[in-house]
Amino acid sequence: MEPLLMMKTSLVLLAIAALGGLTMAGMRFAGTPRPPTALAMLHGFLAGAAVTLLLYAYFTVGLPSLAAWATLLFIIAALGGVYLNLNYHWKLQPLPINIMIVHAVVAVLGFVLLLVAVTR
Repeated sequence: MEPLLMMKTSLVLLAIAALGGLTMAGMRFAGTPRPPTALAMLHGFLAGAAVTLLLYAYFTVGLPSLAAWATLLFIIAALGGVYLNLNYHWKLQPLPINIMIVHAVVAVLGFVLLLVAVTR
């Protein structure tokens, strides 16, 4: 498989995951303490599938350096998402907005890097 196709596929999966993330952030800013579990799981599974595909590409066919940096940022964002899920969502506690914002900023930076890598 070629790296460009895997990067484009990851971009599509991440864009869909981002829509879910924006929806969940909007819900939290509107006062809902936690998003629906199904939405949070779908967001995480789509992003996880994209990161897994990027990691597979990195270790098998190689990725451009911008895409490799994007993958690292997505891994960091994923760790933040796992932290939010395990320490707040599953304990039925309100998600902290500051951690949500850091999670989103890191993911958006990764998305921009990956988008630049694909369009070069």
